Amino acid sequence: MKPYFWDEARGVLIKNDLVMRRLIPRLGDAHLQSRGDAFITLARSIVGQQISVKAAQSVWDRFAALTAQLSPSGVLALSPQDMRAAGLSARKVEYLMDLARAFDSGDLQIADWPGMDDEEIISELLAVRGIGRWTAEMFLIFHLLRPNVLPIDDVGLINGIRKNYFADEPVSRAMVREVSAAWEPYRSVATWYLWRSLDPLPVAY
Repeated sequence: MKPYFWDEARGVLIKNDLVMRRLIPRLGDAHLQSRGDAFITLARSIVGQQISVKAAQSVWDRFAALTAQLSPSGVLALSPQDMRAAGLSARKVEYLMDLARAFDSGDLQIADWPGMDDEEIISELLAVRGIGRWTAEMFLIFHLLRPNVLPIDDVGLINGIRKNYFADEPVSRAMVREVSAAWEPYRSVATWYLWRSLDPLPVAY
């Protein structure tokens, strides 16, 4: 389903930002979608850390094929050796196991997340080893469909801004903040369109 804010966000971005006015119509009617499973969204984000979208999808496909049920209990039943053979680093194997244990034990208060603000959720997720701010931000965007997240250290966002706003010149964090001010309160949506400007396939976690 399309996020409730999507059409309004498109209109605001087209009105307030010349680059978005060009990009959004060109990129068609696709929109951000949630996979609907908190564990899978976070696991995909861990797998995708510090590698390209294409490489992450390849590793994820091999990892997912290891178990009939991609769930916390299913992952806990896997051997680290098989996970390494799927292309995961030793560190990512540890992180995925820790994530599975956090879900399996009930340490994460998933039922409370819809009523919490973005920073409260990020703080809770950061307590899980292997989840940094970027991973938590991807979760907010792709699972909870929060409209105003700015993943300021995301390589795709930085490259999208560099390409579309600064003619491929280097971009600082201050420049990212300056550009993104025009996107409020829909920075997640603008970020998604910039990702798509680099890769026409919709980004998903």
